[in-house]
Amino acid sequence: MSFSAAAGNVAPTVIHTDAQGLAHGDFKLPVADGSIDAYYAVPEGARDLPIVLVVQEIFGVHEHIKDLCRRVAKAGYLAVAANLYERQGDASAYTDIPKLISELVSKVPDEQVYADLDASVAWAAAHGGDARRVAVTGFCWGGRLTWMYAAHNPDVKAAVAWYGKLSVGHGPLIKRVAFDVVDELHAPVLGLYGGKDASIPLADVETMKGKLAASGNENARRSEFVVYPQADHAFMADYRASYQAEAAKDGWGRMLDWFKRYL
Repeated sequence: MSFSAAAGNVAPTVIHTDAQGLAHGDFKLPVADGSIDAYYAVPEGARDLPIVLVVQEIFGVHEHIKDLCRRVAKAGYLAVAANLYERQGDASAYTDIPKLISELVSKVPDEQVYADLDASVAWAAAHGGDARRVAVTGFCWGGRLTWMYAAHNPDVKAAVAWYGKLSVGHGPLIKRVAFDVVDELHAPVLGLYGGKDASIPLADVETMKGKLAASGNENARRSEFVVYPQADHAFMADYRASYQAEAAKDGWGRMLDWFKRYL
């Protein structure tokens, strides 16, 4: 992948999840202004499954995100990952992360993302998913959107945010941040963060914990954080040098437990 050099050396621990027992593949997701690329994975022949929206990193819907969808599907869910800034450009064409953020990611308004995720739920509901049981999980850029979408869609029952920014967003179009939506959460959020992540200060995590605990919103009070002291940003990304296997394995197990508890 062309972005891998910018993202860190390709780790020798790259995980490939096979598709045995799954229906999966790329498809065109109908959205308000046409269609965008997306990927899905689901246990073959299953119906009325909870829907899990898998929200991409800044690098878009590449093989790692698709692999995560297959892992989610093997746990018994219908997973969907939409290319949420396809309109703005092709993330895979970039090798420089700051340039990717300034030229593409910063031009994506939250409202566009919410609408596309709503469309993902609608598509999943028409293809064997249960629209009354929706979960969302996201990574980095998608981690922040996990918090935001959990406050947007009342059908979301569980959310798991992997190292998503709490006090800021990417670029001038961002009107609100995770701090701002605590009292509006429709679902409890599990936040999985790295203690060595310089891009998300631990002070922000502590501030968010305080806001959640003090909220009159039951879902906010049920939300939890896990901070892995030895993990850096993107510790789940097994294709990058930032991968931290122990934290990734523990976080994945906690995510699945969270889904079982609330979906």
